[in-house]
Amino acid sequence: MRLVILGGPGAGKGTQSQKLCQQQSIPLVATGDILREAIASQSDLGRQVQPYVEKGELVPDTLLIEFMRERLVQSDTARGWLLEGYPRTAFQAEELDFLLDKLEQKLDWAIYLEVPESVMSDRCIRQLSNLSSKVSQANSHPDYHPDIVQRRIDLFHERTIPILEYYGYCHRLITINGNQSPEEVNQEILEKIKN
Repeated sequence: MRLVILGGPGAGKGTQSQKLCQQQSIPLVATGDILREAIASQSDLGRQVQPYVEKGELVPDTLLIEFMRERLVQSDTARGWLLEGYPRTAFQAEELDFLLDKLEQKLDWAIYLEVPESVMSDRCIRQLSNLSSKVSQANSHPDYHPDIVQRRIDLFHERTIPILEYYGYCHRLITINGNQSPEEVNQEILEKIKN
């Protein structure tokens, strides 16, 4: 099973990705983890992306697709994978399809966790308060500052709608109601990817 998971900040992508990977016995290919590992190892690609990551800028598509190519030819991905954090634009979705053609692989489904904006915002802010109670405010994660949360939600809408249209056109989009319990979301995904 080869899957892509899409959704806004706070949509539950992390939770659902872990569940699905265990249930399908496939590795999670999370862009954030790949970039962090590459930077930590100071690989050639890691050194190229480091300035972008440090400034919080988007990593260029050419570098990201190279990371994907390197990762998707590793032996643990032979039986399938789940991508989280990639693709983030319609262009990246197309690039991924070209790459998969070359690798003689095919994406089964793009799973979209649809969550109302107010719920995304509430979940992110709740994560912030949980986080800041664990860590002193000085060290708290900037991702969950209300202004940044709103910016992330706006960016998500701007970029993701074209991806949804792309996968919808290719008949590979599954839309899931992400505004239910994690167990119910997981159940709905499992039912829809079987059909």
